[in-house]
Amino acid sequence: MTLKIYNTLTRSKDTFVPLDPGKVLMYVCGPTVYAEAHIGHAMSALVFDIVRRYLEYSGYEVKYAMNYTDVDDKIINKANQLGQDPYELAQGYIDSYARNLRDLNILPATVNPRATEEMPYILDMIARLIAEDRAYAVDGDVYYKVDADADYGKLSGRRLETMNAGARIQVDDRKAHPMDFALWKAAKPGEPSWDSPWGKGRPGWHIECSAMNLHHLGEQIDIHGGGNDLIFPHHENEIAQTEAITGKQFAQVWMHNGMLTLKNEKMSKSIGNIVSIDEFLAHHDADLMRLLVLSGSYRGPLVYGE
Repeated sequence: MTLKIYNTLTRSKDTFVPLDPGKVLMYVCGPTVYAEAHIGHAMSALVFDIVRRYLEYSGYEVKYAMNYTDVDDKIINKANQLGQDPYELAQGYIDSYARNLRDLNILPATVNPRATEEMPYILDMIARLIAEDRAYAVDGDVYYKVDADADYGKLSGRRLETMNAGARIQVDDRKAHPMDFALWKAAKPGEPSWDSPWGKGRPGWHIECSAMNLHHLGEQIDIHGGGNDLIFPHHENEIAQTEAITGKQFAQVWMHNGMLTLKNEKMSKSIGNIVSIDEFLAHHDADLMRLLVLSGSYRGPLVYGE
């Protein structure tokens, strides 16, 4: 039977044809580790675990990557609030999330790259983007030039002239275009930083996933997954960066799960209306969460309540 998958990029159910017959390269965006994981994270992890298991059941050999964003503004801010080392904070939440995945009977990823261990590949990618005149440095920061990309917005369907800066994109008069996004951020006092040709600093959020993808899976992958809240700007920017370097279609299929809601609100760490995975598993069997996810469309919202 032919497998068809809804592809966010084409907005249609497309016949799945892997790049390499019999093999699937699959990348799923993991958490930014600054707080305890909640059942919204569990939903996304379970969706793509089920997809992976089905592909393997169908006879495919799946190489599955799930990353950890372990250097980020939110991690630094949380560590400063707690008076804790940001590396130790991130590691504690990585250990906790890995335990949560085991408790939920989610298969371990083939590889779990983390941003702080991928710095040479991140720096190389930024340098290549500058060399291709797709990025520019200013005062120790490096930005991607969105108006040099004729296809920018093709995943989200947004037009550049109607976009507003936001969602981890800072308004900055030094930018050539308001929507240019940071590839490298100049170091601030007390923040984690690495040496670079543009001065000490740390990577922007989007470049991390692109570099990890290129390093561990290659220039093209079959499936890229994540929550639908990542379509813009994160996944849009991943496409822009990667395809600017490779000149090839980055991911054949983009799969996005819907959001889990609690009392008609999106479950969010910033709002504080969360049910942690630990809290759920203290009262329920892991298979109950899996059954809940399987009970509806993975692309639609999932309403949770006791």
